Amino acid sequence: MTAAADAPPDGRITSERHEHVFAIGIDRPRKLNGFSPKMLVELAESFTQLERDEAAWVGLLYAHGANFTAGLELDKVAPLMRERGTVFPVGSVDPLSLRPPIRSKPLVCAVQGICFTLGIELMLAADIVVAADDCRFAQIEVKRGIMPAGGATVRMVERAGWGNAQRYLLTGDEFGAVEALRLGFVQEVVPAGTEKARALQLARLIAEQAPLAVRESLASSRLAVDHGPHAAIREFNAQQARLMATEDAAEGVRSFVERRQARFSGR
Repeated sequence: MTAAADAPPDGRITSERHEHVFAIGIDRPRKLNGFSPKMLVELAESFTQLERDEAAWVGLLYAHGANFTAGLELDKVAPLMRERGTVFPVGSVDPLSLRPPIRSKPLVCAVQGICFTLGIELMLAADIVVAADDCRFAQIEVKRGIMPAGGATVRMVERAGWGNAQRYLLTGDEFGAVEALRLGFVQEVVPAGTEKARALQLARLIAEQAPLAVRESLASSRLAVDHGPHAAIREFNAQQARLMATEDAAEGVRSFVERRQARFSGR
């Protein structure tokens, strides 16, 4: 998971699958991994590939180099935002999980160094975040005459509460990894340099579970957040019935009786 020396000047998104973990890398370290229009297209393409690859059960989002991302290359991306209202190609899986089609597979994110604007919104769109202890976070759109439009205004409030969210949304102030942990924006803080390994470890742990059950669990949680707990509760029986009819559920019972780790196939 290292960046190649011949990375193009306008950056790129790398992708590779390690068994059932599909790793997506932000690769433009010389520009603090700032996103060019090309990188935004490639990021959406990689998320779409994660969704379509049947052997990919879990996603891992990380960045090459010392920083996660300084955010958008605003002078080049702003015309796209004005033209179509989104920075990602229409019809691709949205890396921010705001507009359909939305990713159905779990995503673990590792962040380090500078993690500004789009970086925060990408990690808040993930399901589990591991942060290096050297992280610097900031949602600085108000300093540029615009507002966060990638989910921060919703997800920061959802995770941290109104006042805690507005403390940083309205000031653009920086905060560190310990504060991000307190606010619920990240789930673990680890020594700088170990965040990718820890995120990969968590992704592999998720990949050991029954993938269909993992996706139904994720879908249930999202339904509760988007439409309230009763909407999710109404679907419990139907979801469980679908899972009970799978080969993985049968394997789960066999592994329980035989007192061994289950070997799931995703069927």
